[in-house]
Amino acid sequence: MSALLSVEAVTRQYRLPRLSLFRPAPMLTAVRDISFTLETGQTLGIVGESGSGKSTLARLVMGFETPDTGRVVFDGQDLAQLSPAAMRAARRGFQMVFQDPFGSLDQRRRIGWSIAEPLRAQGAGGDHARAVAQALEQVGLRADHADRFPHEFSGGQRQRIAIARAIITRPRLLVADEAVSALDVSVQAQILNLLMDLQDDLGLAILFISHDLAVVSSICDDVLVMREGQVVERGPVGDVLTRPAQDYTRTLLAAAALED
Repeated sequence: MSALLSVEAVTRQYRLPRLSLFRPAPMLTAVRDISFTLETGQTLGIVGESGSGKSTLARLVMGFETPDTGRVVFDGQDLAQLSPAAMRAARRGFQMVFQDPFGSLDQRRRIGWSIAEPLRAQGAGGDHARAVAQALEQVGLRADHADRFPHEFSGGQRQRIAIARAIITRPRLLVADEAVSALDVSVQAQILNLLMDLQDDLGLAILFISHDLAVVSSICDDVLVMREGQVVERGPVGDVLTRPAQDYTRTLLAAAALED
């Protein structure tokens, strides 16, 4: 049985501004030769400091960017080989939850409109209002909240709205990029519990990207530790975060302990 998501030796480089008229523009390698798989029902954590390549990896997985080398394969399909129409259809199976729940919602629109946005983008038929009501209830909000505006909700509620938007297409994979880092600790715990409940209810695979090792340890099955675009350590979260093999991982754990 093949993995739901397979990232195969992906590398992504960016051309930086030219420093001299007489020299070629320098290149930044944001992600270098990274491979992993993710199965249905599994949560994989990606951790590392700012600039380690975590968010670039998320964009590659979502198909927002194309790797320079390697492949991202979702449900047997190489995303880079899909036509725009085929990508729209494939995207129904994977959705993303962003860091900033306020900035990711259109402040001028009622939240029901925003939650239904993935359905409109994919040209999905059916009763959108009913789908919105169901998604809101699944994340612990009321169906009549659909008529309110984002500013009427707390940060934790806005992140629930963002999750409702992500699950409305009934995806098989959820990519959470620093999805709880803007929330206070008590609200973080509520959102993490919600994600785990949704995983059980919907059979989701979750790619959970974070700089917070404590959060990763509470929700993830396995973890990849990234540094300067490369994976420096990987394994079951209990092993990596309690018995790290690499000095860099030990440094991250020590820094996290000081913050506590």
